[in-house]
Amino acid sequence: MSENKKLRAHHGMCLSFFEGKGYSDTFTKHMEQVQKMLELNPRVMLVTQGDMICEKCPNLKDGRCLTDKKVRTYDEKVLKYCGIQENQEFSWKEFHALVKENILLKGKRKEICRECQWEEICSKRENQGTKS
Repeated sequence: MSENKKLRAHHGMCLSFFEGKGYSDTFTKHMEQVQKMLELNPRVMLVTQGDMICEKCPNLKDGRCLTDKKVRTYDEKVLKYCGIQENQEFSWKEFHALVKENILLKGKRKEICRECQWEEICSKRENQGTKS
């Protein structure tokens, strides 16, 4: 699998609530491009480390995430709740369906990432029923 198709497990949730806001303009544009690419339903390898979204994140310094311990916990919980293992491969739509069915529709998102700085956006969109 090519390097650019790795996806952190918790990003399966982030992409459900993304609304064009992010750490920087560069990051936001990159996230939009990744989201469009995923609409083509490529195969993704689920990881608990930097992925194709992290490439443009300002928290990535010298190939390491400054908040790695926190976000790795998010990844591990997503994998657990979805009943899958790190490095498993799925089509994007298969993985997105697992996240939606096992986490989002069951109201478990906050159990995973309530300390995330983007929590307010996700909660607002959940309450409006606008998650994808």
